[in-house]
This record gives sequence, C-alpha cells and structure tokens, in this order.
Amino acid sequence: MDGFNYRRRQSSVVDIKGMPLGGDNPIRIQSMTSTSTLDTDASVAQCKRIFDAGADLVRLTAQGVREAENIGVIRARLHADGYCKPLAADIHFNPKAAFAAAETADKVRINPGNFVDAARTFKKLEYTDEEYQREIEKIREKLIPFLDICRKNHTAVRLGVNHGSLSDRIMSRYGDTPAGMVESVMEYLRICREVDFRDIVISIKASNTVIMVETVRRLVEAMDEAGMRFPLHLGVTEAGDGEDGRIKSAVGIGALLAEGIGDTIRVSLSEEPELEIPVARKLVDYITSREGHSPISGTFAKGYNHTAPERRATAACGIIGGKNQPVVVSTLDKQELSECDPKPDFLPGDFRHIEADASQSPEEVAASLPAGTVIILSSQHKNPTGEMQAFIHRLTDCGCQAPVIAKMRYGDNDPEDVQIKAGADFGTLLINRLIDGILLEAPNIPVRPDAVRFAFGILQAARTRMVKTEFISCPSCGRTMFNLQETVKEIKAATSHLKGLKIGIMGCIVNGPGEMADADYGYVGAAAGKVSLYKGKECVERNIPQEEALEHLVALIKAHGDWHDKH
Repeated sequence: MDGFNYRRRQSSVVDIKGMPLGGDNPIRIQSMTSTSTLDTDASVAQCKRIFDAGADLVRLTAQGVREAENIGVIRARLHADGYCKPLAADIHFNPKAAFAAAETADKVRINPGNFVDAARTFKKLEYTDEEYQREIEKIREKLIPFLDICRKNHTAVRLGVNHGSLSDRIMSRYGDTPAGMVESVMEYLRICREVDFRDIVISIKASNTVIMVETVRRLVEAMDEAGMRFPLHLGVTEAGDGEDGRIKSAVGIGALLAEGIGDTIRVSLSEEPELEIPVARKLVDYITSREGHSPISGTFAKGYNHTAPERRATAACGIIGGKNQPVVVSTLDKQELSECDPKPDFLPGDFRHIEADASQSPEEVAASLPAGTVIILSSQHKNPTGEMQAFIHRLTDCGCQAPVIAKMRYGDNDPEDVQIKAGADFGTLLINRLIDGILLEAPNIPVRPDAVRFAFGILQAARTRMVKTEFISCPSCGRTMFNLQETVKEIKAATSHLKGLKIGIMGCIVNGPGEMADADYGYVGAAAGKVSLYKGKECVERNIPQEEALEHLVALIKAHGDWHDKH
C-alpha cells in the first residue's frame, strides 16, 4: 500500500435505496436515534433534526419485531414530509427482528457476534473442528434466508462487529483479538459471496483506538486477499462526550481516513445525536481536502509493520524518547503557562533540539545532528502527516535514532475545530508509533492554554499516556435504560480526579460488558431504572436502583483501594 499519499481506497458501490455508498461517492455521514422506536412522533422529530444537521443516513434500534415494523411507519411519515434519505435498523440478538426490518428499512445492521451465536458470557468454550463447522452451518441456515428477503426488497446490509460483542465461539478460537474480530465478519462475508449478495457495508469497531485501527487494517488485508472490496463504515465505540469524545473519535477515525480507508462514518458521542453530525462533517472535510496533493515519495522503514506497528526505536534524550512516554511541549508564555492544567512537560528551551521541516532531506538533517539532540518536526504540505511520516521512515532507515516531536499549528478560532484536526493529525503519528512527543499551537482559540489540555487528551486517546480518568461511555440509543447524558456528567463530577482509572458507562447490556472489558469499573443499564456494577468483566452488583448506583460505584472503587479524595 502507499503509506504517505492520500488516496481513497477503491471499494465497491452499495445502493441504499437510491443513495450510493462507496466507490467514488462522498464519504457518507450518519447517526442514530436515542428515542424509543415505538414512539413514532419522537423518532420522526429526531430523525428530522439529524437530517437537518446534514446526515446522509439515520439508524434506529429494533429490539424486536414491533420496533422493526414501526421503522416502516416512521419511514413513511418522513417521506410524506419530504425527508427521503435512508433509514437503517439496528439489530442485536434477534434474527426475527432482522427479518422484519428487511421489509421496512433501507438498510439493516446485524452483529455477527450475536445474530446466531448466543450472548457473550466470557466463558471459555472448547470446540472440535467438527463442532465449530456445525456452528458455521447454523449461521448459513439463518443468514441465507435473511439475505434472500433483503435481495427481494433491495435492502442493504451492514455487518457490524464490535469488540465488545464477540461471541464466546470466536473467543474460544481467537481470543479477544483483532484477528477474532476480522474472522467474525469474514465468516459472514464468505456466505454472502457464496449466494452472490453484494449490497454489504462492514463496520468493525472498538472503544480502544489502537485496536480499532489495527483491526480495520487487518480486515482490509483479509478482504484484499479474498478479492473483496466492500465499503467500510468507521467509528470509535463508546467515545464519550464533550472534548474527550471529539478527540478520541478524531484520533481513531482520522488515522484511517488519512490512509484512504472509510466510506461512511459515525462519530459516537454521549450527546444529542444531531450534535454528532457537524463533528463528523468537519473531520471528513479536513481529511478529504488533501485530495490531489503534490506527491510524497517514500517507503516504510525496513522491518516496520504498518498493520500493528511497534514504537520507533530512539535514543533517549533525558526523558524524551527511548522507552519514555510521549511528552507535551508548549510555546506558551509564562502567564499562559500558569493557567495550564495539566502543565506541559517542556518548553522548547528546556532541551537540546533542532527544528526541521519534513520537506528537507532526512539524510542531511541526520548528518548534521549533534548527539543527544531532539528533532522538532513540522510540515507545510497539504498532507502534513503524510510528509512527516515519509521523513521519519527515511530518517530511521539512515540509522538516525534521534527522538522526534511533531509540531502542528492550527489557525482556527473554534476549539472544536482544533480538537478534531489535531486529534486526526497527531493521532495518526501516535497510532503509527512514530513520534516521541507533540507540540500543538493554537494561537487563535479563546483560551490559548487549552491547547496543552488538548495535547494531553490526544496522547490518552491514542493510548500512549494516561493523564486523567478515562470514561468509556456509549452514545444514547433506544436501548438505553437511563438518562445517559446526565449520568455521565454525574459520574464524571464524582470520579474525574482518579487519574489513570478507566470507568465504563453503558446504557444497556448489548455491548456494555464487552466494550468496557478493559475498564477498571463499569456502570451498566440492566433494566428500566436499574443499574449493574462491574469490576473488570465481573458483575459484582445487580439491579441497583439508579438513584443509589453512583453511591454504590464510589463504594466499590473505595473497596478495591482505587479511591483518593480530591486535592
């Protein structure tokens, strides 16, 4: 693959009732309702708000046949009011609902982790090869009749794999791994190809951006080997809300968009769904503006594994580079620095460095570089991350082990624009394991010291440095058992001082226990007004009244020695 020049991956085209997706068509933007799908008026109103915000497609949850059938009623109401863009049905655990939705929706999402396989229990199961093959046959028996209905009704299908809902069967063979996620979807794709069903979109998501990016790259490789070109839906699950949700989404989605992967995206925020659309639009527009840029020459450094990269080997300069965690550097003045929380690790004058532009010859830069010197690297190219990556790979191949700090400057006035652009740019370099620190300049945002906080947020979103509590929270949908947005705010207010702790806040059990499996603690909707609490993967308290759940969560954290009072 071409690792440095922006060029869209050539996917096949799927027709979603008149809206083509994939190929040379625009990257489509979508979101999902948070209303009950049985509440026609509320669902219609929310769909209109999402479409008015600029969405190309809206998804609604369908827990059962009644909800699936009501999507047809909602669709008819929207069409009567002039809103004729596609509606998708979201199915988990219930093939009957999928069959019904195939006749009422424009697209149906099914989850290979639970369409036929039983709900995940985290129990290790053992299968002989014969038993495993019989399970595949069960999938064929359910999937092919579903595809027949979709074909008859010209309904597209999304195969949506989530890291949090891999089946115990897949886990028994592959573990909780990117390889398991890829095989989960490939099983279904082989059957689809067998019956020549082609109107398929694929998503393969995780809340961990590193796992998400690696898994999508592995999926593209697997499809290429099999001669498949299906379009891809990108998203970071449970990204959270506010600044953290925007940065985390930009890091994961942006890293893949930057290498041309992705035909439709959803930015999943724990906010009103229409607020996801402008964020997604900014991210897509920022990356696709690189189309047609001047060519960047270069190849990956010898031994570099782009699919699952290891950190570039560097000689430590103090605490920069080597095995040290990435640093944040700032050019703010003394007064501005006093307002920073957290404080940057360094000012440029604190360590020996040279400034280089990625258009320079890496070999010449390396030849004149004094020992113990850090390179602060910037780019003026239309595709800055492409040029910077090419520079760093050539630098590595010429034997230079100097640490590299990436420097980016954004002239935007809107902090959200900076979060999205910087998240995508620095996130690409961090996930590709090429840099040892970041220097983010945003001179025009209302509070300039916020740029330092954004930088630390990007490091955390790329899973390279934990600097604060990590909240893994899902977006609202019709399955949510409580007011997710208010709950997230309450839990953040109580626990945001617990640096380095990961807390999952999940509206229901569909992905909850799995998607937050690497969280330290979990808060999951169990039933209307009821919450279950988790320590890791283990449910330790069930069906707590929601009004008591936060108190119980704090007590659980204290009982395991992870609590400290605010300073």
